Amino acid sequence: MKIRMSEGLNNFIVIEILTAEGNRPLATREKVDTNRQERKEITSMYEQKLLDKILDRDNLNQAYKKVKSNKGASGVDGMSVDELALHMVENKDDIIRQIRQRKYKPQPVLRVEIPKPNGGTRFLGIPTVTDRVIQQAMAQVLTPLFDKQFSENSYGFRPKRYAEMAILQALEFMNEGYDWIVDIDLERFFDTVHHDRLMNLIARTVDDGDVISLIRKFLVSGVQIDEDYKETVIGTPQGGNLSPLLSNIMLNELDKELESRGLRFVRYADDCIIMVKSEMSAKRVMRSVSKFIEEKLGLIVNVEKSKVTRPNDPNMKFLGFGFFKEYQTGLYKAKPHQKSVDNFKFKLKQLTKKNWGVGTKYQVERLNQLIRGWVNYFRIGYMKKLLSKIDSHTRVRLRMCIWKKWKTAKNRRKNLIKLGVDKFNAYKYSHTSKGAIRIAYSWILTTTITNKRLAKFGLISCLEQYNKVHA
Repeated sequence: MKIRMSEGLNNFIVIEILTAEGNRPLATREKVDTNRQERKEITSMYEQKLLDKILDRDNLNQAYKKVKSNKGASGVDGMSVDELALHMVENKDDIIRQIRQRKYKPQPVLRVEIPKPNGGTRFLGIPTVTDRVIQQAMAQVLTPLFDKQFSENSYGFRPKRYAEMAILQALEFMNEGYDWIVDIDLERFFDTVHHDRLMNLIARTVDDGDVISLIRKFLVSGVQIDEDYKETVIGTPQGGNLSPLLSNIMLNELDKELESRGLRFVRYADDCIIMVKSEMSAKRVMRSVSKFIEEKLGLIVNVEKSKVTRPNDPNMKFLGFGFFKEYQTGLYKAKPHQKSVDNFKFKLKQLTKKNWGVGTKYQVERLNQLIRGWVNYFRIGYMKKLLSKIDSHTRVRLRMCIWKKWKTAKNRRKNLIKLGVDKFNAYKYSHTSKGAIRIAYSWILTTTITNKRLAKFGLISCLEQYNKVHA
């Protein structure tokens, strides 16, 4: 005789007494209601799975490598990324035990001010390196769960999605005739996220009390400003490894609302533009969507910065890009916005200061890093003439730096002769009273420190890099 137990409908346990020969019931079925403790144990077994994935050895190792590669500054405890490996080896088991027992307490986030390119400052939160590893481990497990729920028109902080895709989608909408833009600016988004609303959205997908508890602990861990501690009853610190995912979870509600209305939009993190066909529609959408954001999401719309505009408006900027209508085709195209160009030129100027006491080789390496990064980001933009001018100006400034590094008349004369200048002109120009910038423009350096010579030394051209990556 065998006994088979199975769970039936309405949480009843079905008990069947079977014959030794087969599966036909020997006695009538008896339904016994499962008690609360058994249901709790079953639920606990399910809940533990998600936390196990987060605390899995391979997942934690991957999170550590990610934090290590990102480098970054130390948090409130002063521990650097280089000290993290030894700390994790010595304390990993204790950290895991505390998390499982819900006793782990994240340390406050170190708040620093980051200057914005257009003036003003942005607050950035720096968690400790240990907290960054745990947040990263959580993000690696939670991202696949939420990402499949997100809108196709959301591009920020998502796997295999980036700003270029958002710009191409926006151009597609504009060239379909949706060329009135509703540009809604969220004021201090990361500082105004309502914790209870956010946790309610997370709980719809995450059915694990331990994980939900840990997320809330990170939200309320507080911030340290200089020597003062401040509680965080609202907001999610910008700079944490988990913050980008949390922001997408919150703003996915906005995406759903826009999709339900049949609107064309593109969102990258908290930067969102909605495209419609007429000015009247744009104004109506501005009013209704602003009302939804403030009443349903509890966020603040910056009325002064939010606007109804057109793509070719000089003030229209999205993800650093501006837009223009090509005369020949009548189609909208993308280009780097003037503010992005000015910011790029400023950084180039900082790296070519004549009194910067570093070697020319290091200076060129830093210039190359900046040029590659900027050109690669804006590679879909139209900017050949612009880059040609920037190349020319950068070479002049680098020649100025080299002249300044030669310092004395004797060194200048010797180096000019090495570069092929006759002794008379070498002596004449090495003793000149002209300033470094005038000498950099003069024939004595343009014919000796030539473009080819600078290229051989390693300096890359903005225009050549653009032609290489532009599609």
